[in-house]
Amino acid sequence: MQIKALVVDDSAFMRKVISEILNSAPGIEVIATARNGKEAIEKTKSLRPGIITMDIDMPEMNGLEALKQIMKECPTPVLMVSAHTQAGAEDTLKSFEYGAVDFVAKPGGSISLNLKDSKAEIIAKVKAAAQVDTRKLKTTQRQPPSKPLTLNSQSKFASRKIVTIGSSTGGPSALEEVITRLPADLPAPVLVVQHMPPDFTKSLADRLNRISPIEVREAKDGDMIQEGLVLLAPGDYHMELRNVKVGTEQIEMIRLNQKPRELGVRPCVNIMIKSAAALHGKKVIGVILTGMGNDGTEGLKAIKSAGGQTIVQDRETSLIYGMPKSAVDAGVADHVVPLKRVAKKIVECM
Repeated sequence: MQIKALVVDDSAFMRKVISEILNSAPGIEVIATARNGKEAIEKTKSLRPGIITMDIDMPEMNGLEALKQIMKECPTPVLMVSAHTQAGAEDTLKSFEYGAVDFVAKPGGSISLNLKDSKAEIIAKVKAAAQVDTRKLKTTQRQPPSKPLTLNSQSKFASRKIVTIGSSTGGPSALEEVITRLPADLPAPVLVVQHMPPDFTKSLADRLNRISPIEVREAKDGDMIQEGLVLLAPGDYHMELRNVKVGTEQIEMIRLNQKPRELGVRPCVNIMIKSAAALHGKKVIGVILTGMGNDGTEGLKAIKSAGGQTIVQDRETSLIYGMPKSAVDAGVADHVVPLKRVAKKIVECM
């Protein structure tokens, strides 16, 4: 079945490039284009496309306003096309609040002369987004986060744990639900890999830090892990946990690298989780949230082999049930829970 696409961008050049990319892929057909948000709303209502690619910065009505209106009147999977800037990153994060499925960053600015370098990514994300159940666009993606959990002062924690979380498509909203519920005094460090390019991970970490009781930072090479601190892998860098000798001492710290992509991604969830499992064994709690592909499954296998515990988001609340499904099918999911119960399950696994 053909995926019918609507391409929205104020630049005639960008509309042409994106249309050519999508029309070159078997199973995708661009049925119309629009120059601004108002046109996008009108054509969405009349043509009912299966997927929309939406520029953010447009005259008359920008992409964010159009997105809100579309989700209210005619929910449709939307892939945002964002400038690779700090402002673009912040607007992209807002788009997830309004119901966007995913985004593609324009390399080189709003008029991207080398967007075709991202051809494979665009096609893959369009195909994945087009499969999203539109009912989830109105519920899972747009509900406000739940209230933070509190730790019972009488709680007994047998030994120090370390929490590792991996996510991809739909991840920013899912991470918001999970991390904003973690208590500030969580007796464990938290390491997170979200598939995102540079700049976007910094904006995501800053946003999560603003709205969460627990501290959240984008990781830097040489960072020390500590209880009550969430470190998010920076875009385009693999993140590992390593024992490093400093003088006569062995110190545990974050090491970043730009080794080749694994499973087509960098950062890679598997790399981060495996490194934690190698150092902490049964003390690791592994969490896999929504996302396409199977990144994270091998990491959870390493945790299971070491005797640790694993938590996977369920099908019903996953925007894309790819990474969670892979873990479940591999038999490495100890707990399969709805998104709103993930943070509670993390605390219970302590």
